[in-house]
Amino acid sequence: MRFAFKTAPQNTTWEDMLAVWRAGDEIELFESAWNFDHFYPIFSDSAGPCLEAWVTLTAFAQATRRLRLGTLVTGIHYRHPAVLANMVATLDIVSGGRLELGIGAGWNEEESGAYGIQLGSPRERSDRFEEACQVLIGLLSQETTTFDGRYYRLTDARCNPKPLQRPHPPICIGGSGERRTLRTAARFAQHWNFVGGTVDEFRKKCDVLYAHCAEVGRDPKDILISSHVRFSGDPKATAAAAAELGDAGAGLAIVQLPPPHRPDVLGPLADALAEID
Repeated sequence: MRFAFKTAPQNTTWEDMLAVWRAGDEIELFESAWNFDHFYPIFSDSAGPCLEAWVTLTAFAQATRRLRLGTLVTGIHYRHPAVLANMVATLDIVSGGRLELGIGAGWNEEESGAYGIQLGSPRERSDRFEEACQVLIGLLSQETTTFDGRYYRLTDARCNPKPLQRPHPPICIGGSGERRTLRTAARFAQHWNFVGGTVDEFRKKCDVLYAHCAEVGRDPKDILISSHVRFSGDPKATAAAAAELGDAGAGLAIVQLPPPHRPDVLGPLADALAEID
């Protein structure tokens, strides 16, 4: 099993997150590190502080040398996919080819409504997300892209320079919607992330993903499966939860580190995770 950590940029400080990422960059067990893409804190007081995802991710790329890095996940409706594609290509170059492209259909009604950003119905979100995946892949991998969809229209569009990783950085799709999101992951993703839930729920979602892979002619082994694992404060208990998910099919455990973010938790956590067979 492989391991990563995540620091959501909410209810924290830049200095605290930076200290964690620098410490994690020195611990070989952690292969990647992640943040999230929201403008308001979630699952807490939404009036609290929240730093922007892609600006912090770019700064992390300059502050680290080894860790792969990504956002779990970028809400596709916040940025036109052509704008996002140029951000992705640039950050992959800046990071030396270490970027993971985490994307999702979007769900947060509070911040979307406050900013006047159209979220849409669940069906509209899914339709828009599928179009965005095609636009992103086209711009990142082709010399020019022409696309005529309901939500996005491009004519001989370019994205140069291209990312270092070819044909594009690995796409991680987050979400557990069985009819649409998991099918979109089967079509386009190199990595699918289970946001969280019970092990039985995780197994069920994996079965649905595998069924979609069969329908679209995709080998499920080509898709890395990861799950969030919340850090409980007890490294051994956190490692046990990760091991259970690993036994159920997860190849990557992404440990969520709640604030206050402290670098000294990473060493004991890595020692506990290293004991997982």
